[in-house]
Amino acid sequence: MIPKGKIIIIGGAVDRGSFSESFDEKVTDNLNFFERGILKRIIDESKHQKSSRIEIVPTASKIPNIVGREYKKALSHLGAKNVRVLDIQTRESTLNSKNIERIKKADVIFFTGGDQLRLTSIFGGTEIHDLILSKYEEEDFLYVGTSAGAACASKNMIYGGSSKEALLKGEIKITSGLGLIDNVIIDTHFVQRGRIGRLFQSVVSNPKTLGIGLGEDTGLLIKGGDSMEALGSGLVIIVDGRHIVDTNITDVEIGRPLSIKNLVVHVMSEGDNYCLANHNFTINKSND
Repeated sequence: MIPKGKIIIIGGAVDRGSFSESFDEKVTDNLNFFERGILKRIIDESKHQKSSRIEIVPTASKIPNIVGREYKKALSHLGAKNVRVLDIQTRESTLNSKNIERIKKADVIFFTGGDQLRLTSIFGGTEIHDLILSKYEEEDFLYVGTSAGAACASKNMIYGGSSKEALLKGEIKITSGLGLIDNVIIDTHFVQRGRIGRLFQSVVSNPKTLGIGLGEDTGLLIKGGDSMEALGSGLVIIVDGRHIVDTNITDVEIGRPLSIKNLVVHVMSEGDNYCLANHNFTINKSND
């Protein structure tokens, strides 16, 4: 089944988003990767554009009130007229009928950054989780996730593991995500935090899984369940393990370095496209 909804996943920045204390006075200086078009693209891709119902969900953050408020300001600055912050901090809150009703009516759900394990442990298996999945499959709905919200969009999710030790067997921690996308695994803050080894190990453990590394200030728009367009100012790294010829992952002990032969890596930048169905990668060579 081809989903009717869309996904925008963003590599993130710091937990606070890209804002300063003086947001109101210096709004144009505080949009950072949003000024590159990602935040505006969220509005443009939503069902009713500037009139869409947008629910910002800062559950993953340690400072949800600040993060939620500032994302709302940024979206409103770009013309969005119906932006609200949905305060859900516990699994019990997911049972609240008012919260469920707001999810039902939303055109856009925007999960902010923080701790992706907090997101899955609070929302996983709840009515809200089921609603998000059904809305994505059946409606003109947009799921947006930055940082933690991006990492948890896939069926399998990286939730821990040192970047420095990432190519030592057993260093990466993987669990179930929210499951909007299958056969991919997503890592964020990718270039800035040197996480390429985390993605390599995730892919070599199951080469059918496509690795997606999102740099900060960078995102992917996914339509039809398989068409991915790079957004923003940075890089998206695609790690394809289908052509791996050999590896020592089953031969070495936990904590020992891994070897991988013939791992394929692609680098995407703004406007490039990648098709998940046939693995076709198209580079955008226009100057626009």
